[in-house]
Amino acid sequence: MKVLSCEFNIDTACVELRLEDGTLIAIDCIAVENEVADNMYERSELDYLVYNAPLEYADLILNGDPVKYLKTVTVYKPFEN
Repeated sequence: MKVLSCEFNIDTACVELRLEDGTLIAIDCIAVENEVADNMYERSELDYLVYNAPLEYADLILNGDPVKYLKTVTVYKPFEN
């Protein structure tokens, strides 16, 4: 199915995809973060995708393994005093 549009809706905190057959898919980003992100670093990685690459975010959530992705890309930088 071809994706006609994909964008983050800040009012609903959802990534919304519109498909060519008229189907609208809304991914609740808060629910996803609560399920797969264990800390602020992982949440930050998901937030980056939501704002900068919503189509890639949607593909990760719908077709990928977000937990494996987060374990691979997350950089943990402790605060320095």
